[in-house]
Amino acid sequence: MIDGPSRRTLLAGSLAGFALPEPALAAAGLPSRPNIVVILADDLGWGEIGSQGQRLISTPNLDRLAAEGVRFETAYSGAPLCAPSRCALLTGLHAGHGTVRENPEGGPQRSLTDADLTFAELLRLSGYRTACFGKWGFGPELPGQASHPNERGFEEFFGYIGHAHAHQYFPKYLWHNGAKVRLDGRQYAPDLFRERATEFIRRGGDDPFLLYFPTNLPHSPSVIPGDAGRYENRPWSGPNRRHAAQVARLDADVATLVRELRAAGVAEHTLVLFTSDNGPHSEKGVTPELFDSNGPWRGDKRDVYEGGIRVPLIAWSPALRPRVVKQPVASWDVLPTLADLAGVPVPAHLDGLSFRGLLTGAGAPRHDHLVWNRPRKAQAIRRGRWKLVRFAPHIAGAGPEGRVELYDLATDPGERRDLAAERLELVDELMTLLDDSIGPDPRIPYGLKTEITGGQVVVTLYNGSSVPWREVELGLNRARARAMPRVDPGTAISVGFALPGGSGKRVTARAEFDAGGRSLSFSKAVYQGRQPT
Repeated sequence: MIDGPSRRTLLAGSLAGFALPEPALAAAGLPSRPNIVVILADDLGWGEIGSQGQRLISTPNLDRLAAEGVRFETAYSGAPLCAPSRCALLTGLHAGHGTVRENPEGGPQRSLTDADLTFAELLRLSGYRTACFGKWGFGPELPGQASHPNERGFEEFFGYIGHAHAHQYFPKYLWHNGAKVRLDGRQYAPDLFRERATEFIRRGGDDPFLLYFPTNLPHSPSVIPGDAGRYENRPWSGPNRRHAAQVARLDADVATLVRELRAAGVAEHTLVLFTSDNGPHSEKGVTPELFDSNGPWRGDKRDVYEGGIRVPLIAWSPALRPRVVKQPVASWDVLPTLADLAGVPVPAHLDGLSFRGLLTGAGAPRHDHLVWNRPRKAQAIRRGRWKLVRFAPHIAGAGPEGRVELYDLATDPGERRDLAAERLELVDELMTLLDDSIGPDPRIPYGLKTEITGGQVVVTLYNGSSVPWREVELGLNRARARAMPRVDPGTAISVGFALPGGSGKRVTARAEFDAGGRSLSFSKAVYQGRQPT
């Protein structure tokens, strides 16, 4: 069956711009608790940057990013289209477990919920300043609801909340935190996002920061201010010329952010991750075949073939030595990796694994298998060299019983020779594993929660990791509770504190504890009258 769970597996779990100075000799590894910049392109194909074979579109800044940093040759998105891929990136779950498993056109698109823990929430608990500028992609367009970026860990947000709104490059409004900002329809949204991001970097501060920059470039429609620049006179269609200009503009925006990191004096203590949410699009007149946008891979956006889910992934920091990584990683590995870098206990029962060791050459755990799920349409699983693709009945030319295909990626990376009829036992084995990998959200509560009740603020700490937390002390503002010796994985402790005077006053819940021999501190601010959080 392609739709609905049967059994489930709980999977344990530099960039420099033009005329920038050459970086100093790279250090041996990343600094403790680095600043983190996550740049997410929208529909940028694996082969649309020069370091991965692009010849028609110039991407000198991304190419330098790849040359100076770590380039992942076998990086996968969370899904072959937007919303479920972004959910996987933010939460560490693939689309067989995550809250959001499809785009609006595929059926009702779910929103993120209070049960979701994003990488922003995790880092903010541990003292990071957090901001998101660009395309969020999960509705509804209302402030104060659980799927709003401010509720999912981002202290500052500016951009599109909903999925369809992000198709408007010259919007009449954008959101700044919980308020609509009215615009005149003449301002190019990606430029506004870049400006907000550079301001955030310049702002500085004593605490490390997380900047999430999900631009909507180069998603369709192929809209840019003015003409297509160096591509205006190419013998291509108008949409293709403008698409090339969009990719070039994305490349320049990345360079601007890194220049700001250098100018602010924080580049040496910052890790930049650049990736895309899925393969290249072929919408509104754009022809990815012209640019060889998917490289050597079959398919593009919406396909669970390699071309729809293989994406660029580059990690850059002056602290990293250049290297190319062939080991497969997926976007659901980002949350555990960021937790690992920040020294925060990794949540249990994620599908992702930390690839921190791959950044420094120390090695990292390997996935037994990787899963992609488009409910009622298509699914795929990769284990080692083998890739199984399963289509729902009457989808992609499948008959009333659906269709299953099997490919050996070691000898057939373009997925051209279907071996399903020759390897029936392997097909059955992989289909069983695929069914086992799709089901309910396997996570357990994690972090700090507050509830105002009976004249008290009740502070609760949930150990949603896989290791015990010891010598736990909870607090509210300056008040502290007696330390408790141990909180085991999957359990929680609560302490009530007297409600401070003053309606609407901001209070801060705190937890201090030891995890794996490391002393840690969580904090979460809340305004009286807002509950629960």
